[in-house]
Amino acid sequence: MLDGCPPVMWFIRCRMRKHRPRGLSVPQFRALALLDRYPTASLSLLAEHLGSSQPSASRLISGLVSRGFVTRRECVADRRQITLILTPRGKSVLRAAQQATQESVAAEIEKLTRHERATVESAMTILRDLFDRRGECVSSAASSSSTPSSSGKQS
Repeated sequence: MLDGCPPVMWFIRCRMRKHRPRGLSVPQFRALALLDRYPTASLSLLAEHLGSSQPSASRLISGLVSRGFVTRRECVADRRQITLILTPRGKSVLRAAQQATQESVAAEIEKLTRHERATVESAMTILRDLFDRRGECVSSAASSSSTPSSSGKQS
């Protein structure tokens, strides 16, 4: 897996970058993807995911807010915290890039024999079921994102 996954992920990342809107940086695009996966994520979770400081993440989010991709909302439980929410426009931008990337991946998979495609599909289902715990490292931070001391990790 450690040898097989990196080239697949590299292919996917390259296609996602290629299909992101002009003027949207890779970190901004990654922020949209995180907010899609973890609705109402905190700024601290986003900063950890991006490997940046909270002030840098805040500036990045300000750019996304000004473009209408993200909204900020005060956390009800702790007014010192903000919740980040992907807007319909942000979702649309992300979905378009995901759709174009999915088509690229499908074109590559189509080059395999029927048996190879069935094997890949079966293996991916098994791996997803095994590992899709919604990022155990992040889910604890996402669920406690309303507390100022949350510190989950995104791998």
